[in-house]
Amino acid sequence: MKIFVTGVNGQLGHDVVNEAISRGYEVIGSDITEKYNGIEKKSAVAVADYIQMDITDRQKVEEILQNTKPDVVIHCSAWTAVDLAEEEQYRQQVYNVNYHGTENIAHACKVIQAKMIYISTDYVFDGTGVQLWQADCKEFSPQNIYGDSKLQGELAVSHLLEKYFIVRIAWVFGINGKNFVRTMLNVGKKYDTVRVVNDQIGTPTYTFDLAKLLIDMSASTKYGYYHATNEGGYISWYDFTCEIYRQAGYTTAVIPVTTEEYGLSKAKRPKNSRLDKSKLKENGFSLLPDWKDAVRRYLKEMNQN
Repeated sequence: MKIFVTGVNGQLGHDVVNEAISRGYEVIGSDITEKYNGIEKKSAVAVADYIQMDITDRQKVEEILQNTKPDVVIHCSAWTAVDLAEEEQYRQQVYNVNYHGTENIAHACKVIQAKMIYISTDYVFDGTGVQLWQADCKEFSPQNIYGDSKLQGELAVSHLLEKYFIVRIAWVFGINGKNFVRTMLNVGKKYDTVRVVNDQIGTPTYTFDLAKLLIDMSASTKYGYYHATNEGGYISWYDFTCEIYRQAGYTTAVIPVTTEEYGLSKAKRPKNSRLDKSKLKENGFSLLPDWKDAVRRYLKEMNQN
């Protein structure tokens, strides 16, 4: 099986390439930079074929995918600067990447009859209430530009293709890039006390674990919508921070605050990111490990890099 991965400079794309190569698959990695610019240590990207590709260039996307003819495209590229997306000067770029770029890849996959795995987000929902968001729920109501752009990407994929997986994730952290865990560790070194939101509820997603699931999906025909975060229950960002500091041995005091008390964010954040993941198990996929164990493994990996 030949797998084409977009966004390999990022957290998820990096881990997907590593996982695919570890299983003996032929892998092609791509991103917008001329050369791979993620971490080199423990990276299989360096031994995979790398192709520079701007996903917003439809002609180039079609040319590259027709030339390489992958069996599966795992689309990890995305604009993820949620607050920046709210600024007027960036909005067109956000939609060009998350919507039109995804649409370009879906068009190319249709031509070559490749499977497509599109990584989406909890932000496609309105983020209210306490219910679990079901994978097949169509009650979309994104509350910010990022969420809407990702939803448009979902709709493009589902409209154009039959052989697709749309996988929604939340609270992502991985070794190859910036994330909440790394940020809180840095903040905890500088300050004796930190304020963290305790009324936004969800579950973290460790890209190392998610990558395994995505490669499993690559070999499957159980197409459709899925939710995938680590197991271990639904928590707040405050709970997440407390566990990060506990495992890291920090004595930093963590003060819980409401979203309103915290302020700062330009983009409205969902308070309810409870994603129901039962469809994974129903279709024979393994659930991701407990998030606390994921934090433990992530911290160990950080110390080795």
